[in-house]
Amino acid sequence: MLVIFGVLIILASVILGMIVLIQNPKGGGLTGSLSGFSNQLMGVKQTTDVLEKGTWIFAAVVGLLCLVSPAFIPKDTGGSSKNQELLNNMNTTAPAATPKATTPSTNTVTMPAPKGPDSTVK
Repeated sequence: MLVIFGVLIILASVILGMIVLIQNPKGGGLTGSLSGFSNQLMGVKQTTDVLEKGTWIFAAVVGLLCLVSPAFIPKDTGGSSKNQELLNNMNTTAPAATPKATTPSTNTVTMPAPKGPDSTVK
């Protein structure tokens, strides 16, 4: 049921956005883009009225759908929730201590001994 509400909200929001984008901020709206055609079809005054009414209707539809949809979220009818069951069955003992790996603590570099009579280091 929530999927249906989600689809309806998205659809109404897209239609609302398109209606708002069609309108002219100065009040001309659709009448300016269709030039004389809108006068023959619906009339200048009626076009802006239809768009304004459509804006209010779709805004109300989106608002109502958002307010009503939480009523259809399924509620847990059992005494304890699934999260509570997981917490109750969880292992609470500490993990066994793992032996530490032995690493050499000295950072010495061994070099081969020099060979021959001229190999004294000064």
